[in-house]
Amino acid sequence: MNIQYYGHSCFKITTKPAGRGQEDVTIFIDPFDKSIGLRPPQGQASLVLVTHDHADHNNVEALKGDPAIIDLPGEFSVKGVNIIGLQTEHGETKNPVKNTVFVVDTEDIKICHLGDLGTELSEKQMEEIDGIDVLMIPIGGKYTLDAKKACELIKKIEPKIIIPMHYRISGSTIDIDDEKKFCAEMGNCPKEKVSKLNFKKKDLEGKSMEIVLMGIE
Repeated sequence: MNIQYYGHSCFKITTKPAGRGQEDVTIFIDPFDKSIGLRPPQGQASLVLVTHDHADHNNVEALKGDPAIIDLPGEFSVKGVNIIGLQTEHGETKNPVKNTVFVVDTEDIKICHLGDLGTELSEKQMEEIDGIDVLMIPIGGKYTLDAKKACELIKKIEPKIIIPMHYRISGSTIDIDDEKKFCAEMGNCPKEKVSKLNFKKKDLEGKSMEIVLMGIE
């Protein structure tokens, strides 16, 4: 499996689901438009997941191919990849735009992308995301969880790998915090950022809440 970060909340996951032979499945999550100051993602997509209907998360038109698009809660299976979507609130106030948390299950690895989650998860939702291997969690505050609340949720979920997202990086014009507050709260951030992450299920053995900071190329 390969995970590439484009900035903000956008990732590309390239995977070979069991039984699919040599055919790669390319999943984009939350492609953004140019309004945030970063270069929008490009490339062929098999599947696009959209957590909510904001321009900095739903720029599906930037991608090529004829991808399946999932932008609502439910249970789905696309090209050998199993997906669960859970509806949550976007922020503390009753924002009219709902947020969908996605759990992607492929190669016996469970990846959870929290979208613009701004509130705690219910007990039932916590049960739904039990056993998460890789957690993509917003940390920038203002529109989403801030550093402190993100850390509290991480300790409840206990993923093997933590990938912070939705924080201010070089070039971004979004008025949110960078990663420093989060790293101070967690206390174990790496010094270097990576733009891509390659791993298999066996590589996750023995890992517990290991932070991977991702940057863009």
